[in-house]
Amino acid sequence: MLTSIRGLTAASLAAIAAFSSTTALAQDEDTDPPGPVEVSANVAITSEYRFRGVDLSGGEIAIQGGFDVAHESGFYVGTWASSLDEQTVGYGSTELDIYGGWGGDLTDGLSADVGVIGYLYPDAGPGDFDYIELYGSLTFGLGPVEATTGVAYAPSQDSLGNTDNLYLYTDLGISIPDTPLSITGHLGYTDGFLTFTNDGKAFDWSIGAEAAIGGTPLSIGAAYVGAEGDIAAGAYDFVDDAFVVTLSASF
Repeated sequence: MLTSIRGLTAASLAAIAAFSSTTALAQDEDTDPPGPVEVSANVAITSEYRFRGVDLSGGEIAIQGGFDVAHESGFYVGTWASSLDEQTVGYGSTELDIYGGWGGDLTDGLSADVGVIGYLYPDAGPGDFDYIELYGSLTFGLGPVEATTGVAYAPSQDSLGNTDNLYLYTDLGISIPDTPLSITGHLGYTDGFLTFTNDGKAFDWSIGAEAAIGGTPLSIGAAYVGAEGDIAAGAYDFVDDAFVVTLSASF
């Protein structure tokens, strides 16, 4: 799944939504409601690990997964990890993200998510690679259409060359009625250290589709992904447009 905050925020909100749905169903069936804490997990295999349009797996298959713990109040913590390509990315073979925040409904059809995430690279070589980012988003739902607009800000820190990074994005999802299929779109804008452009400003984008596999926790998605970049001739092109396919499962 392509998301704007490493796939973490969306997973956390999904856990909260699943908790709410389960609670409502249990009450409707006059059974004992679940406890105040819900634990969920996710795993995925993707043809390429793309983060905000940037290739972090060297064009190779990546294995990903994580878990979330959400309280009925909306607060959550979680972790997520992905394999990386050591040769091209230079951050080692593994990315480990740890995050926490709050997500929930503000009004009917409007929800929010705010939190902090740490991007860790436990087997990277010498140097500073880990960094922290703050994030927030609003999600609007109207029938089969859902739109999310959000911001992520990484303050100045050693791993970002003592500079900061700002990311703005909009995600759009449209569910096709009476089918397991949804259409997805994404547009993001980066201003700061985490780009491959000479001026530190870049757009990224994707358009794709996702489908749940009936009767299973599996879903499959495909998207065309790209980003702006000023890549030197002969160097690895981290932002070259690519078609990415992902098989995932949530529990």
